Amino acid sequence: MNTTLAEGKDLAEEVIRGTQPRVSKVIFFPPFPFLTEIGKLVEGKQNFTYGAQNLSQYDKGAYTGEVSAEMLHSAGCRYVLIGHSERRECFNETDDVLAAKIRQAFSQDLIPVFCCGEPLKEREAGTYQEFVAIQLRNVLFELDPEQLSSIIIAYEPIWAIGTGRTASPEEAQEMHVLIRNMLKEQFPPSVVDGLTLLYGGSVNAANAEALFSRPDVDGGLVGGASLKPGEFIAIINAMETLQAKK
Repeated sequence: MNTTLAEGKDLAEEVIRGTQPRVSKVIFFPPFPFLTEIGKLVEGKQNFTYGAQNLSQYDKGAYTGEVSAEMLHSAGCRYVLIGHSERRECFNETDDVLAAKIRQAFSQDLIPVFCCGEPLKEREAGTYQEFVAIQLRNVLFELDPEQLSSIIIAYEPIWAIGTGRTASPEEAQEMHVLIRNMLKEQFPPSVVDGLTLLYGGSVNAANAEALFSRPDVDGGLVGGASLKPGEFIAIINAMETLQAKK
């Protein structure tokens, strides 16, 4: 929940001018009121697109203030964040609600970016693996393999969001491997190995290359650094350089 419309447009325009991704993709996730304007800015721009930060678990009706999957689709969205830690913590979104939101996204051909991750107490207690496993099982295990194959998963350790503290490249790689292994309990390995897994948690220009160079870290869900054009451009360029080498 940042920027005015004018500021948001200026930010997106500066990022678009400052980088030319050819083998990686940049997805802007602006606030709801800015979606169509950001859509106009990315139209025709190679490898730039946009999505929404949230959606309703309901398809329509007397839910004042909510935004449905159909509305997002009609506004040109291709992606939607589901289960961001701030939605879970600040708005008490349960796994059942998130599962319903994923169903809504699929009903309108939106690609869910499903977020999972543990708070600091779980990390320090050594129970973080099971904590994340429960999130995955409760929301994703009801999907069929084809549905899972279209989802992007973002691992975001809550203790590293907005704190300046970042999971080390080794910690990020460990969790991404564990997430793939957890999903292989339910889905064919070929489907799971093809998933895109993002790391989200204080990604910045200084650590992006080290994080993205890990074999199971396929990109970033960028938070505060995306509000600084120079930082965001540097992160995109780090991803682009590494992708081009693969």
